[in-house]
Amino acid sequence: MSCQDKPEETVNTYAILPQPATLKPLPGQCRLDADYQITYQGAGPEWALAGNYLAALLRPATGFDWPVSAQGPSEKSIALVEDEAITNPEAYRLRITPDGITIQAGSPAGAFYAVQSLRQLLPPALEKKALASDVQWMAPCVEIEDEPRFAYRGMHLDVGRHFFPPDFIKQYIDLLAMHKMNRFHWHLTEDQGWRIEIKRYPKLQEIAAYRKETMIGHYTDQPRRFDGQRYGGYYTQEEVKDIVAYARDRFVTIIPEIEMPGHSLAALSAYPELACTTGPFDAATTWGVFEDVYCTKDTTFTFLENVLSEVMELFPSHYIHIGGDECPKVRWKSCPDCQRRIKEEGLKDEHQLQSYFITRIERFINSKGRDIIGWDEILEGGLAPNATVMSWRGTEGGIAAARQGHDVIMTPTAYCYLDYYQSLSDEEPLAIGGYLPLENVYRYEPMSDELTAEEARHILGAQGNVWTEYIADGKKVEYMAYPRAIALAELTWSPKDKRDYEDFVRRLAHHTQRLDALGVSYGKHAFGVRIATAPAEGGGVQISLSTLSEGAAIHYTLDGAEPTAQSPLYSEPVHIQTEGTLQAATFDGDKRISNILRQPVLVHRAVGQAISLAFPPHSDYRHLPADVLVNGLPASETRFKDGEWLAWQEQPMEATIDLGVSQPIGSVTLNFFKDQGVWIYLPSAVSLSVSTDGVNFEVIPDVTESVVEGSGGRSQARILKLPDTRARYIRLAVQPYGIIPDGAPGAGHPAWLFVGEIVVQ
Repeated sequence: MSCQDKPEETVNTYAILPQPATLKPLPGQCRLDADYQITYQGAGPEWALAGNYLAALLRPATGFDWPVSAQGPSEKSIALVEDEAITNPEAYRLRITPDGITIQAGSPAGAFYAVQSLRQLLPPALEKKALASDVQWMAPCVEIEDEPRFAYRGMHLDVGRHFFPPDFIKQYIDLLAMHKMNRFHWHLTEDQGWRIEIKRYPKLQEIAAYRKETMIGHYTDQPRRFDGQRYGGYYTQEEVKDIVAYARDRFVTIIPEIEMPGHSLAALSAYPELACTTGPFDAATTWGVFEDVYCTKDTTFTFLENVLSEVMELFPSHYIHIGGDECPKVRWKSCPDCQRRIKEEGLKDEHQLQSYFITRIERFINSKGRDIIGWDEILEGGLAPNATVMSWRGTEGGIAAARQGHDVIMTPTAYCYLDYYQSLSDEEPLAIGGYLPLENVYRYEPMSDELTAEEARHILGAQGNVWTEYIADGKKVEYMAYPRAIALAELTWSPKDKRDYEDFVRRLAHHTQRLDALGVSYGKHAFGVRIATAPAEGGGVQISLSTLSEGAAIHYTLDGAEPTAQSPLYSEPVHIQTEGTLQAATFDGDKRISNILRQPVLVHRAVGQAISLAFPPHSDYRHLPADVLVNGLPASETRFKDGEWLAWQEQPMEATIDLGVSQPIGSVTLNFFKDQGVWIYLPSAVSLSVSTDGVNFEVIPDVTESVVEGSGGRSQARILKLPDTRARYIRLAVQPYGIIPDGAPGAGHPAWLFVGEIVVQ
């Protein structure tokens, strides 16, 4: 052991993710050497798990033996000690001094999480799993007391759209454990493939696990193209048992999901007798929602109960996820068996039939001592009595369920869908759509202010979802999930008042050395250039640039050339008087260390002017100010969550813009997003009126409208040309599409309306 007043560079930071509840730096550092051992003192064999895990982590890189023994603390030891006074089973205390390391916890889980904090205080070379003889194994001295804010801290992975081998699943679990996440939601069945061996129904692995081909490109591309290659795979029951045990040793509970009654086309391809029609069926080769679902006849329930019985033998999780989302009712409406079921059970309609379906499955799972989780559609027609709701279509479903006394896991698309784009760069790989930058994930708050203290008790935590329509390999899974999953880990673990995004990014910058050593393919967007706009004196737009990358310089261009270290150095806001594109990037000396920001800038009469909304945007977009509609930054033509689109669902968009003074108005351009695959439709009607006093508005009768389609096929500009009009105020009323028709994704739900920059010329 040695104690030095100045820690070396590799250990001069307490860059722990997620942020501990309390952390008190102490002087000096602890130097680990070949004489060190690991001891544990606790009741039961599980206490050895954390000790053996730590030893296995330390041995390859240090080259030391790291013996593990069941005894109390001793000289030159990392001691794991049971402390019954620590009542939270996941809480711990970690004390590092020049004389040794002590971990206290009330349970082995707490000791394991202390090990994860200790791990992040050691040099990143630890993660390479190869001898690093030139590294001094030092940890900065510190006292940490820590516990999680939420009991449920989860990540999801869809293996139905694309299959990932067992070794990758283990790597995925390793990263969850490293960041103190404790639930892995394993989405095992889909329209495109069935991924788990069920011995009683061999056709599930022989037929349902494979599709004849896979579509190329995006769901909205026309004409559709396919690769012509048979695709599939499944996990044997032995592989599942091995993965479950692997996760258990890392204090991660795996929650399996078997989708029902919808998203079942692959199963129907193997057993068509479970459908409302005779088929034949094939596992889906495209993405989306399909009308063929499980029929509600008794043979279907027999099949599902047998499947779930085998699943429950493999997974000890208290929860079994049964899906319940996106179930079209078209087949049920014309199915004699389903209509007979509605009549016999005294049900009102097909929505209550779905509730019957879920409740019947729930009773079976409850009879086995387990409980169900379902997506928030299980609220339709009445919630199953003991169900836990996974709220994904926003926060409203979760709030409603909590008020009814049901436990809830929050996973709203706007903050937790990690298959969304994480930047607006054209360099980003193909994704489903949307825009969810790291900062938006980090700033998500799962606990709604609308709930009472008793109701809030039902919010168990939050989960990040990785849907894999456009993610075919493990490296892309990592790229889409990280570091956004780390942000989710921190918001579910750390105290709310300890969360600070800029500090998070600083710690993340150090943490990336660890991710690099592990070979994780992660996104680096947090270290790029950020942009803000304001109206400039004398007209035009004033652009401000910033970065959270400490010590980095920003270079920019306005002439269409990519920025280099020789491009203008940003030092003060840039004044732009004509439309163009600003490009900027961060540099460390001559080396570019971020993606290039390519930001078109619009200059028009409404930029920076006052704007008010008669109806607030949907709650998922209410955090954005109304002035994003007139800030001079055009919304993305391909991504609807770029922070420049505002969205409404059941209310119209009604905006009033004050131009400051009465002036001639030649045209007003409205920009809309459209992507029916994710329920976003063009408006049903648009009207424009003007005023000179802000009180009396006159509808312009002879407006000439023209339409320009966006280059990506997902946006549309409507140009409204006004005849000889002069006004100070402009009022725009945009009506949403209404209810999505049968057969389309989201059928029966209100369509989304997305509005971007309003350009006034």
